[in-house]
Amino acid sequence: MGASENIIQGFIGSEGGRLDRALADASGLSRERIKALMSEGRILLAGKPVSQASLKVAGGTAFAIDVPEAAPAEAVAQDIPLNVVFEDEYLIIVDKPAGLVVHPAAGNLDGTLVNALLHHCRGQLSGIGGVARPGIVHRIDKDTSGLLVVAKTDKAHEGLAVQFADHSIARAYRAVVSGRPIPAAGTVRGAIARSSVNRKKMALVEDGRGKHAVTHYRTLEALKNASLVECRLETGRTHQVRVHMSSIGHSLLGDPVYGRTPSAIRPILQRLGFTRQALHAAELGFVHPVTGENVHFISPLPDDMRTLIDELRH
Repeated sequence: MGASENIIQGFIGSEGGRLDRALADASGLSRERIKALMSEGRILLAGKPVSQASLKVAGGTAFAIDVPEAAPAEAVAQDIPLNVVFEDEYLIIVDKPAGLVVHPAAGNLDGTLVNALLHHCRGQLSGIGGVARPGIVHRIDKDTSGLLVVAKTDKAHEGLAVQFADHSIARAYRAVVSGRPIPAAGTVRGAIARSSVNRKKMALVEDGRGKHAVTHYRTLEALKNASLVECRLETGRTHQVRVHMSSIGHSLLGDPVYGRTPSAIRPILQRLGFTRQALHAAELGFVHPVTGENVHFISPLPDDMRTLIDELRH
């Protein structure tokens, strides 16, 4: 065992079972983190080092885990205002404004949501995979606004990742699209992959060549040469709403990549200075990965989309 002051000690639950799973349940760490610490010789079982994750262990067995202090994240903490919808010791829900990039990358090395979260959550991050960083389990585009859940602990990150992987997360978007979809409600199914023509775009491809994607849409309000629609995601693929709505001839207004804005609407967008895709992540629901509580959050439309909709009502 190392010299860390953070020693988690306890007893395996009465049901026992596979070691990595039993330790994860007893310690609050993820199974992947348990395996990593085990490989570093930081876990003792009944006073002896253990390295076999699949070992069957009896209930009531004593354990000790030496958890080293999380290494600092590569990104820097920045004091960027955040609209926090919910927060506890395990996760945080933010309402992201349009224009804010989620994760640092080439061209956006700082000024991102991650930089803001590192400042906001300083001292609260237990370490995702051993690094003091927020656990990003899903993203929304830079110019899409709305709700995003971020993990603060390893256990929360793993639990949320499982729900996103099995598509049990409830997500609904509000979008302003060109024209009026017929039928007014329906389902778009089509695999999505990166375009072979333009690597910055996603495209519909044959099944088997891309990731399975399903979007359920319904028209909420008919507008002038446009419609306000709700899109509920059965899957969560990159640019899914934008690609699927464009594929049925009703691209999002203001979308610079997939959109073909009707000529009658262009002057309105120019006058309002509306230069982003009209898309907002309005609803987010899931089972809290630690407490087991069903949680559901709703974000109202941002001012720029409400102003656009008002203009298109006349």
